[in-house]
Order: sequence, then C-alpha cells, then structure tokens
Amino acid sequence: MAKTAKKAAPKKAVKKAAPKKAAKAAPKKAAKKAAPKKAAKKVAKKKSARKPNAAFMAPLSASPALAEVVGSKPLPRTEIIKKIWDYIKKNNLQDSKNKRMINADAKLKPVFGNKSQISMFELAKIVNNHVK
Repeated sequence: MAKTAKKAAPKKAVKKAAPKKAAKAAPKKAAKKAAPKKAAKKVAKKKSARKPNAAFMAPLSASPALAEVVGSKPLPRTEIIKKIWDYIKKNNLQDSKNKRMINADAKLKPVFGNKSQISMFELAKIVNNHVK
C-alpha cells in the first residue's frame, strides 16, 4: 500500500505545478494577440462610405391606381414605398392583431389586386407591378 501512496503524491505535485506554468504563459500569448487586433482596427477606418445604388434613385412613374395614393409625380422606388407607408399609418390600415398584415381601403384595393389584405412583405412586389 505504501507504494501506491508514493505514486499518487508525485502526480498531485505535477498537477499543481502545471497551472502555474500555464498562468505565466497566458499573458504572453494575450500580448501577441493584441497587436494584430490593433492593426485590423486601423484597416477598418480606411474604408470609404457605401454609395447608394442608382437604380433605387431613378424616378419611376406610377400607375393610375397607385397615383391616387402617392401622387402622379415620378418618384424613386424608395419614396413610393415611404408614401404608401405614410398613407397606411395615417389611415390606420395596419391590422390590429397581426401587424404584418395591411388592410386595403377603397384607394389601396386596386393597387393590391382587389385583395382585402396583404402582407407587408408583398408590398414591394405589388409596387413593382404598378411602376414603370
């Protein structure tokens, strides 16, 4: 039995010594990793601002049904969507239970293809059918 006790003691000593070495080595590794991160931040600052796509800014003419809601003047696609949302919010046409659904009134029903309700995710597709 004494032999097993002697073997167990050196293993404990090795386990205790190992964390001390690891703790000393860890700050050196962290210091090496910190330098490349600083270089990466400098690279990120040099990037130029993103330019908007010209296709979104091109004025489009609306169909007569859509013109009743947004006006007859040619507008970019982004502005058309904004004006439709302004109309929806002004007339409280968003469904009260499911906010993703838009209820149609007399002006929007022809735009929605005579549907009484559409999803907000269908709005861009529907607008695409009514602009040139």
